[in-house]
Amino acid sequence: MATLFYINYTKDVQTLDETLFSQMRICSFDLKCEQFTLNFIPHGEEKFYTLYKDKRGLSSYYPIPDSQKFVMLLNFSDTQYTYELKILKSESLWKFSAIVGVIFLLSVLFSIYALYPLRNALLLTQEFIKDILHDFNTPLASLRLNSSMLKEEIGENQKIERIEQSVKNILSLQEHLNSYLHNHTLQKEKFELKDLLNEHRVMLEKNYPNIKFEIDIDSTKLHTNKKAFTRIIDNLLSNAAKYNKPKGFINIVYENKKLKIIDTGKGIKNPKKIFNRFYKEQERGIGIGLHIVKKLCEELGIKISVESVLNEGTTFTLNVQKLTLDK
Repeated sequence: MATLFYINYTKDVQTLDETLFSQMRICSFDLKCEQFTLNFIPHGEEKFYTLYKDKRGLSSYYPIPDSQKFVMLLNFSDTQYTYELKILKSESLWKFSAIVGVIFLLSVLFSIYALYPLRNALLLTQEFIKDILHDFNTPLASLRLNSSMLKEEIGENQKIERIEQSVKNILSLQEHLNSYLHNHTLQKEKFELKDLLNEHRVMLEKNYPNIKFEIDIDSTKLHTNKKAFTRIIDNLLSNAAKYNKPKGFINIVYENKKLKIIDTGKGIKNPKKIFNRFYKEQERGIGIGLHIVKKLCEELGIKISVESVLNEGTTFTLNVQKLTLDK
């Protein structure tokens, strides 16, 4: 639009010049030159019937009948010419602003019209997921109740413990999805980082007895939303264990207010893409776990990064400087 209006403005200037030049030619015959300055100067090398544009404004030379020594000079002053150009420019800007305003309004209306079905589809999808998550409660409650009753009948049993742990994992995933959908304001609390990590280590050691877990961390307190931070740790540790090698290890190190989760797993082909929604490199999962981790990290003010080498392992680094309480 700006280019078109510039071309149009240039043509308007040319039209103005041609109009003034035509008026000069008429004035050279009838000498009725109210807006032009009329002078008679000695004849030189001037070209007749030619429009000159310079610092004096617009000028043109015309012959005088029966005179070889003098010529007629008509001049449209630079002040008047600048004023006419200013009027042209102002009119062009007003037209440009009006048309851009109309185009902007039409664009907004068209965007609303085009995106309205998409917005409704997204809302319906969210409501559907919320309903599914809510319906999970009944079978999960039944599983927990029956596993508890079964434990009372036959006593402690490793298979029952695995069933209970699987139910807890499903509940954890349910909380992940709820947190992702609701995007609620997070409430902060103080807690011990080492205790939280030890709790997860005990749970994971039951499900992955062939993997060695090590925690190298001193007493460190964090001040943030514990549930959200727990989801981050749970997801990262679960992935580190799930995609680890047989008899591998997971080392959790805390130094310089950075928490590192190091594993000897399969590695990641495209570390830059793993936080993208629905991206996954394994057949298992749906590809939203690490996307939720990234989203929660942004809400908590945690900078997360990843380094990975195929068939050697992966290191996730959480910069928790903003969450750490000084001793």
